Amino acid sequence: MIPILEIKNGTKEYRGIPAVKDVNFTLNPGEVHALLGENGAGKSTLTKMLSGVVEPTKGEVYLNGEKLVMKTPLEALSKGIAMVYQETSLVPSLTVAQNIYLTDDKKFHRLRGIYIAGQQFLQSLNFHVDPTALVSSLGAGQKQMVEIARAVHHKAKVIIFDEPTSTLTPEEKEQFFLLINRLRDQGVSIIFISHALEEALEISDRITVMRDGQHVVTDMTANFTRDKIISAMVGRSLSGEIHGSSQDKKVRIAGEKVLSVQNLSMQNIVRNTSFSVFAGQITGMFGLIGSGRTEAAKVVSGVLKRNLFHGGQVRLNGRSIRYRVPRSAVKDGVIYVTEDRKIEGFFETMSISENIYLGALAGGRTKAKGVNMREMKAIAKQWIDALNVKAINGDARVIELSGGNQQKVVIAKALVQKPKLVIFDEPTRGVDVGAIVEIHNLIDRLADEGIAVLVISSYLPEVLQLSDRILVCRQGRIVEEFEGHKTDEETIMYAAVH
Repeated sequence: MIPILEIKNGTKEYRGIPAVKDVNFTLNPGEVHALLGENGAGKSTLTKMLSGVVEPTKGEVYLNGEKLVMKTPLEALSKGIAMVYQETSLVPSLTVAQNIYLTDDKKFHRLRGIYIAGQQFLQSLNFHVDPTALVSSLGAGQKQMVEIARAVHHKAKVIIFDEPTSTLTPEEKEQFFLLINRLRDQGVSIIFISHALEEALEISDRITVMRDGQHVVTDMTANFTRDKIISAMVGRSLSGEIHGSSQDKKVRIAGEKVLSVQNLSMQNIVRNTSFSVFAGQITGMFGLIGSGRTEAAKVVSGVLKRNLFHGGQVRLNGRSIRYRVPRSAVKDGVIYVTEDRKIEGFFETMSISENIYLGALAGGRTKAKGVNMREMKAIAKQWIDALNVKAINGDARVIELSGGNQQKVVIAKALVQKPKLVIFDEPTRGVDVGAIVEIHNLIDRLADEGIAVLVISSYLPEVLQLSDRILVCRQGRIVEEFEGHKTDEETIMYAAVH
């Protein structure tokens, strides 16, 4: 069988350092091929070479047995290769329908026509997104749906999905997997990158594991287990370290009430919701996309504004607050770590050191009146070491890092401000198994040090493992509260949907 897509001895170097080295990879017609590995393993770089985003430093790409040279993603798309990125590549100022039909000159300027076509097309995929909505107004999950819809619309013969389910609800994931099966039945070949190993085992025909930019193993999915994949990814077993039993975790006693939210309302998204967060405890917040959990956190941290009248009350350490901008919240020690790191989390063209130092300057945690290069390097090194950020050095641009290391930089930029309350929104979205353990350990340490922590997550095992208390959000309100060690996934999910 001739592979539909192949790369031979693929190598990509940045500043003389190989991100991918001598990798051979094949994709067969009509198969789902899962590509797995830790952050920094080279998965995204490999797929970018296959989709025309970057040119290989060395090696050749073949399509249906013929050598292929692609300078741009548009060129790859014209050959039938589409990529759905982990971080959105949509145009924020355009509508959903305009993004889907962006390269279709005949339809693009006929707004009424593309809105009708877009509505029908999105419904056929079971994606509940308004085609007339501006992309800038969508949440991360809905943006991901639009990315997927755009790739399917182009009728590509090869589709590369980079973390496609990381922001989807369980119901949306189920619909997405049905779509994957339909595409496979139609002869479409799919590369599926995911950190959710169970998904790879469920949906793929073959699995390839990479480590440190090199190929480790390729085999039929039936020959893999979760532990075998992890061992290939990290060189050792992490069984029991990731999402361990919530029954075994120690229960932290609630300290002082740091945050008190009463009857918070914002438009029709957050509706009279009330909750509290305590020092020295991890409060988990679970809810499906659209439940208002992220918006409530953004109101508390000054990113969004609550209703001017009947907007409720927010108290920090007993003091009534109403932040109009995040800067005021940061000054008071309230930090929000965003779920969308690329758009809201860091300055991609700046270095690791510059990003972390900006956090220190924003929080007033430096005595320097301006930029002190020596201090910047010292502060950055301290946090790079503390969070085990994998990079050449602190001068590396954040955009050059893997997703997990970008997330660590975002967290470092937040924690350098020495917060009293940290709100983590999807802290391990798009993060590999090794980095998940590191981030979970960090969150645990923050609570042990007496800091109030709120963790918003749509992944139930994460909520159960981390949380001392669990709040369930539905239709803009907190509807249930559970003790972390006295509940289970089924109970929480039932509260979230009924």
